[in-house]
Amino acid sequence: MAIVDLVMPKLGESIMEATILKWFKNVGDVVKQDETVLEIATDKVDSEVPSTAGGTITEILFVVNDVVPIGTVIARIDTGGGSTGSVPAAPQPVAEPAAPVAAPVVETPQPAPQPVVAQEEVPYVPVATTAAAPKAGGNNKFYSPLVLNIVNSEGISLSELENIPGTGQDGRVSKKDVLQYIADKREGKVGVSQPQPVASTVAQPQAVVPIAQPQPVANNQQPATSNQPQPASNAAPLPATSYTGNVEIIEMDRMRKMIAKHMVDSKHTSPHVTSFAEADVTNMVLWRDKVKKQFERENNSKITFTPMFIECVTKVMKRFPWINASLDGDKIIVKKDFNIGMATALPSGNLIVPVIKGADMLNLVGLSKTVNALADAARNNKLKPDDTANGTFTITNVGTFGSLMGTPIINQPQVAILAVGAIKKRPVVVETPEGDTIGIRHMMYLSLSYDHRIVDGSIGASFLTAVAKEFEKWDTNREW
Repeated sequence: MAIVDLVMPKLGESIMEATILKWFKNVGDVVKQDETVLEIATDKVDSEVPSTAGGTITEILFVVNDVVPIGTVIARIDTGGGSTGSVPAAPQPVAEPAAPVAAPVVETPQPAPQPVVAQEEVPYVPVATTAAAPKAGGNNKFYSPLVLNIVNSEGISLSELENIPGTGQDGRVSKKDVLQYIADKREGKVGVSQPQPVASTVAQPQAVVPIAQPQPVANNQQPATSNQPQPASNAAPLPATSYTGNVEIIEMDRMRKMIAKHMVDSKHTSPHVTSFAEADVTNMVLWRDKVKKQFERENNSKITFTPMFIECVTKVMKRFPWINASLDGDKIIVKKDFNIGMATALPSGNLIVPVIKGADMLNLVGLSKTVNALADAARNNKLKPDDTANGTFTITNVGTFGSLMGTPIINQPQVAILAVGAIKKRPVVVETPEGDTIGIRHMMYLSLSYDHRIVDGSIGASFLTAVAKEFEKWDTNREW
């Protein structure tokens, strides 16, 4: 019998973990090589994980909503033969299903914390360094970065976190458990949920029960629990949870929560400045109208304004290298690759930013095909994690929905983002050798938001003006 480990795949340079959304196979099911086994989600996209071998699934080591580090074994497949691909040490833990999971979770073996805790538990150093023997049920629990972020933002202490009952693998506290705890706390139901973990907690049974039950009489146990009544009293946003009038309450989906977090983080990270310019894009409009049918017929791809904009922007970016950069502490990292992100609206109303890699190396046909392929993949939820990684600059077309202009938020860790508005016919003054005249022109507003830590107003405004001029001098007689 050959056992092959199915591991959480690497999903991009900066992605360290993924959340399991759905299992398509169960223990005992037969799976073919490259057949989809489960669906996962990162902080960027949802993705399907195929089987790396054909055979029968013998173990599934994580459940839905578990957050799993990259490279962790998530399932095992019996190939039914002597083929290669199995990990020699893997069959031994099969008799004890908890053991494979315990390695990243840091349960009983003392050296086990190395794979995961060293990277992801920095805010809680005592969790990783406390000896396992005296407080195995408390200080040695593994908490995912997502759980720790929620806990920090809600002001929940570590001692409170240790007493939240977990419903994840091996009793791990999941995002759902923390959110339920917060909701119960605001509604005054903390006493209902907290007594449950008391039985499994060796060191603190009495420190938990008093917090849970005498909510109004928190002064009974103040010497022992001086830290914990304060978050409970700070949870006085009880009025905020009552809504008057005819309202509908909708829980944000996972992607909307991530977008919200990224936008707030960006505003907290970068001092935003936005500059505006106006461009006469009449030449672009006339050229596209003239060639679009022939372009589609010869290249099997529609020509939109987006690849035309990208071609112009990449030309100008080479003259303003700090626009294509990021900031690492006090170091400016100037990127030599021009990977242009294009903000794309999804049917759900959410937003995602696929990236055209090496945009400056593609001609207009290549840009058009790449833009159309990524937009189609985004609409059909077929984007791969790498499709949204390593962007260096972003363009968002707010004009798609009729907006004349916008003030976009920088897509971290980039330092600038360009918004193009709706193209409108307007009467404008046209300068000619014979003198000024009034003409009907196709006009568009451009806006550039940039990180004032790196990009000063002179650079930002000069770059934006150069982009507008590049749009205006589009050659109406060019070939694609």
